[in-house]
Amino acid sequence: MNQQHQPSCGISFTDEGCAARAAELAAQLHLPLQPLNHAQLQLVVTPSQLQLRLATVGGPVFIDFTSGKLAHRRRFGGGRGQPLAKALGLKPGYHPHVADFTAGLGRDAFVMATLGCKVTLIEQHPLLHQLLADALSRAAADADTADIAAVMHLMHGDACQLMPTQPPAEVVYLDPMYPARDKSALVKKDMQLLHQLVGPDINGAQLLETARRCATKRVVVKRPKTAEYLAAEKPNASITSKNTRYDIYTPQRSG
Repeated sequence: MNQQHQPSCGISFTDEGCAARAAELAAQLHLPLQPLNHAQLQLVVTPSQLQLRLATVGGPVFIDFTSGKLAHRRRFGGGRGQPLAKALGLKPGYHPHVADFTAGLGRDAFVMATLGCKVTLIEQHPLLHQLLADALSRAAADADTADIAAVMHLMHGDACQLMPTQPPAEVVYLDPMYPARDKSALVKKDMQLLHQLVGPDINGAQLLETARRCATKRVVVKRPKTAEYLAAEKPNASITSKNTRYDIYTPQRSG
């Protein structure tokens, strides 16, 4: 996710048992430690998880790989027959290393890991990175998801700077923030918060260029079904579902 939007944010906690962890995060992120304030964006430490809270988007936003929709998708998601798996090029015996340049809330990365891929998640925004780290820690401690969490490696920083220094991945995955046309398109509170937190994509062209230099097999770009191509670059192929399109690009490696 991009960092061009930097809304005011603080760190808070729900009970005294969480105070030390909140103070540690405040120092690490160079953000103020505050009382709970529902009118302001806050990263809140609770006994069970880290949450982002902002009253204007409704309830708290957090990441949970162990239950809810992701647990259901892990058990009943369709395996290699689902569009994402086809876009990644999964085949029996072939489970590529995927670098997710825009990890965000980690949902697609988790699905890719459940399909057997080793996944490197890269998230630039420090608050989203903390949510992901917290969720992966809880997933690693859960018997049902520990094996999945073990193949998910989280990195913090700008993928365009980080990935050229890392071993190449077979597949690079991009899901840049797509600007909503109006508020009716933001029906989900997590997407509302993401738009307020990171704003629309401004470096899609650079992401795609870097991805094509870092991937050895393919680049997969997730877009709304009717959206224009990322950076106006026509893909080599596309796989569509009801609301989503996966554009597939060949690598352009130097040398």
